[in-house]
Amino acid sequence: MEKILRIFTKESGSINQAALLLGSLTLLSQILALFRDRSIAHFIGPSPSLDAYYAAFRVPDLIFICIASLASITVIIPFLIARMDGDKVTPEARKYLNDIFTVFFGLMVLVSLAAFFLMPRLISFIAPGFSPFYQEEVIMLSRIMLLSPILLGLSNLFGTVTQLFRKFFIYSLSPIFYNLGIIAGVIFLYPFFGIYGLGLGVVFGALMHFGVQAIASRSCGFMPKFSFSINFRDIKQAALISLPRTLGLTFNNIALISIIAMASFLKSGSISIFNLSLNLQSVPLNIIGISYAVAAFPSLAKSFGGGQKDEFKKYLKTAGRAIVFWSLPVIFLFIVLRAQIVRVILGSGSFSWNDTRLVAASLAIFSVSILAQGMIALLSRSYYAIGNTRRPLIVNLFSSVLIIILSYFLIYLFENVLLFRFFIESMLKVGDIPGTEVLMLPLAYSIGTILNFVLHWVSVKKDFMPEESFITKTFFQGLGASFFLGLTAYLCLNILSPVFGTTTFWGIFLQGFISGIMGIAAAVLVLYLLGNEELKNLAQALTSKFWRAKIIAPAQEEL
Repeated sequence: MEKILRIFTKESGSINQAALLLGSLTLLSQILALFRDRSIAHFIGPSPSLDAYYAAFRVPDLIFICIASLASITVIIPFLIARMDGDKVTPEARKYLNDIFTVFFGLMVLVSLAAFFLMPRLISFIAPGFSPFYQEEVIMLSRIMLLSPILLGLSNLFGTVTQLFRKFFIYSLSPIFYNLGIIAGVIFLYPFFGIYGLGLGVVFGALMHFGVQAIASRSCGFMPKFSFSINFRDIKQAALISLPRTLGLTFNNIALISIIAMASFLKSGSISIFNLSLNLQSVPLNIIGISYAVAAFPSLAKSFGGGQKDEFKKYLKTAGRAIVFWSLPVIFLFIVLRAQIVRVILGSGSFSWNDTRLVAASLAIFSVSILAQGMIALLSRSYYAIGNTRRPLIVNLFSSVLIIILSYFLIYLFENVLLFRFFIESMLKVGDIPGTEVLMLPLAYSIGTILNFVLHWVSVKKDFMPEESFITKTFFQGLGASFFLGLTAYLCLNILSPVFGTTTFWGIFLQGFISGIMGIAAAVLVLYLLGNEELKNLAQALTSKFWRAKIIAPAQEEL
């Protein structure tokens, strides 16, 4: 065990190595998240009750994001390090963490209690289109889930200690246990308590998430405790630094609340369709975009702080091109193999073929913005690295408002312009099933996100690289290779469908898997012939001992 833990404290040789390690750890959590969604789809399926379950997350998530990000790891760790004597914990460092813990815990409990009593009034903003019965379900579920932001917030704070003492492996276990708790709620609690069993599963998962970090903190001998003489000056300093990032995350969450509110007026199951497809597209985003953005951030901050602007540009280019290199093939794969992906992961029990087609269509629309979402994570961090938090905040605010406006406009257009509706339904092959209005919500989200990326990219080009190529060459090489990937996968699907059939799990899995592998092989061949630099860097990183890379894991509010 000592050897296993030791590999997570080694220095990284490159951003690619750190990103591969972080991506590998994230992959474990995301696989479990897929099992979680499959369990939910199997036992419940898109329905008014599942809509209520997903809607109930909105207030607890908003509380968690608003408060937990104020005590973010990326903000607190530098303050703690400044108060420590090397790796030795000083009374000053202990006092600082205790002050943060006391204020943070008190604030989280007070806000959660206020939300508990205000839920009957808040429901008109969260799910105004629900019937009174399902609005009551959302109120009860939200009240149960209000325990989760308290537990997750404390886990995030205790995670500061595990990060400080480089317990990266232990830190990465928390999301896994969180998903296990939700799965337990679906399998064991749902049969007895109905939809409220899922809410109890979320709380149980949050408790295990917190328990892992609490045990790890205790083993480090640095357990946060209540403080009765708080230095509010230090608290204010940390909160002010965190505020722009907190507001950016809050704007995104408010946009999601607005989308859920609009979906509550659509056909029952629409909120479930939206969330299941959103979760699926988040898998490659977390593994690729977030991993490279997080891996690049320490190098960006260090190089800029040291006045090494050329190094700063180099790290930014490397991470940006890597995100483009990985994201474009994923976009084409998800669009071509969308039905196979959704059916294999979610298609069982209460999850019907019509549900599969709607989620697949929604996934295809979301997938178009995977590259944009990954680049936003990186480009916003390039501004955080230089201490400019205003630019990402303004862009995120504009993007969030645009997503809300587009959602209203596109739904109106879809319901009143038959030509537009026919075009969308024909392109995604969903014209013969009800409830297609929900597809306008991921479309609005993707358009707003892509514009967000464009604004970030234009700003970064202007501020950091006005006369240099950034991702252009990699983008066009990746686009060409991804086109051949999509074409090869599409042709293979048509060849293999009669061979394996479309009525069994293994038939759908094998045709999707083989088509995907053949498509990837075609893309790799094209990139090799083009002499793609990122392909060479990937080969080099894979042949090195990338699992020895030292990483700084993302804050839990981003997972």
